[in-house]
Amino acid sequence: MEGDAIMTRLLWLEIGLAGCLAAATLSATTATAAAATSTTAVGKVAKAAKAVKPAAADKSGQAISLPSLGAEQIVERSIAASGGLQAWRAANTMVMSGQIEVGGKRNVALPFTMTMKRPKKSRFEVRFDGQTAFQVYDGAEGWKVRPFLGRDEVDPYTPAEAKQAAEASELDGLLVDHAQKGTKIALAGAEKVEGHGAYKLKLTLKDGTQRMMWVDATSFLQLKVEGDPRKLDGRMHPVFVFLRDYRSEGGLKVPHVIETAVQGVKQTHKMTIEHVAVNTAVDDALFAKPTLAMAKAAAQTH
Repeated sequence: MEGDAIMTRLLWLEIGLAGCLAAATLSATTATAAAATSTTAVGKVAKAAKAVKPAAADKSGQAISLPSLGAEQIVERSIAASGGLQAWRAANTMVMSGQIEVGGKRNVALPFTMTMKRPKKSRFEVRFDGQTAFQVYDGAEGWKVRPFLGRDEVDPYTPAEAKQAAEASELDGLLVDHAQKGTKIALAGAEKVEGHGAYKLKLTLKDGTQRMMWVDATSFLQLKVEGDPRKLDGRMHPVFVFLRDYRSEGGLKVPHVIETAVQGVKQTHKMTIEHVAVNTAVDDALFAKPTLAMAKAAAQTH
């Protein structure tokens, strides 16, 4: 039964979790892909969601007063706090690995690896029970190998997934050089986030998509990011990504604990980053269309 439960939870590891890791880790500016699930995954997760009690109300969101700063000032300080503009511009690749907690009675943790390379290339893989699932985006197209779902083939990204992957695969996030990327940023207030005073920013992407982001008023590191809502049991549920345990990695500040929460669902998804490599050599072939043979070979090497 525990194996079946883990399989069900792995339905959350569609295109979304890769995007979540990329977005939240790399300057935490886009959590869009955190909520992207296939129709099949949504249907199964919806059934599971009906069986859990709503999560306790988050005390975040309480309006507070903070020193008056403009949106651009907050953005500049956040970029500086996370390593600085030049350091982010100089980062051409990043490889991260760690564990994903999928819950259940044994709270099983699965190993993952996330690789990113400019321009907008990403590869995410997660391993379980001798199987490896891949999600690959080459900057224009994306593919999925999902043995956890019983699929013995390579599936292309849907147009929506490709759009989300393009946003989440921006290596330096949306704050760095945001004007050149067509992103507009406005101050939307000040609130408490997990006990921290935070500035609330509203990001409007070039395509009109909006994201809320909360920046710590003291450290200016990002604490929380809004994701796309998920449809569960016939209703849309807000999604939020919480960023914790920032550490210096290759001159950049990277959160090592990333937790995604769906409002009204008790189960959250926590990712712990154990290793980060910045500007390590990464072959472009890693982002080519994957094959089932590649997935099987990868499973045998881990």
